[in-house]
Amino acid sequence: VGGNALYFHIGETETKCFIEEIPEDTLLVGKYKVEIFDKGQNKFVPTVSGLGMHVEIKDPDRKMVLSRTYSDQGQFSFTSHTSGEHTICLHSNSSAWFNSGQLRVHLDIQVGEHAQDYYAIAAKDKLTDLELRVRQLLDQVEQISKEQNYQRVSAFDEVSFPSERNNEVNELSTGCRFAVQRTRRLVSSTCRAWLHREEVFRHISESTNQRVLWWSILQTVILLGTGFWQMRHLKSFFQAKKLV
Repeated sequence: VGGNALYFHIGETETKCFIEEIPEDTLLVGKYKVEIFDKGQNKFVPTVSGLGMHVEIKDPDRKMVLSRTYSDQGQFSFTSHTSGEHTICLHSNSSAWFNSGQLRVHLDIQVGEHAQDYYAIAAKDKLTDLELRVRQLLDQVEQISKEQNYQRVSAFDEVSFPSERNNEVNELSTGCRFAVQRTRRLVSSTCRAWLHREEVFRHISESTNQRVLWWSILQTVILLGTGFWQMRHLKSFFQAKKLV
């Protein structure tokens, strides 16, 4: 999960919504800046004092996660408690129903480890460059694991049970879940299709996890080796100069 930088135009009384699909326990940070169109200058300029941006965020269950009015430039953030599609809506706090101006909103959404301010973390926890790099790698591995777990659940729901609007689908859902989770018995073609895709996805996930883990270990070993070599080199240099 990365980030999305964009800008869009809305009226002062209009609302713009976005959908961000993220796993649970994931940090999302949105940075924005609002500009208003000046007819005299024929361009977008910084807004007048008092014009701000109201942000509303709802989780997949339509529960309100965040509802707050900010200034014309700043950032908002939240940590998801459930996996799925989160709706992010923005509108200005203007009440200019007549002759309302045109706004241009610059928005940059960062998710997961991309939303972390590692410079602030390093300063707060007094981390060395190596410790900070290890922290970043661990966060990346954790985020990848969250994404894979979420995609695995999503694939299960979409492939096995595309709809639960009638009793037949409910019965198939119960039977297939029991077959797969308890006895691994194939009860229908839908279950067979799901089981095949589940196995393929599981193998891909395990392979990806192993590659990420070994790549992280390799990077850590390289960093440690480089640090050790530098220490040996400096020690030899100081000994040659008779400083130690």
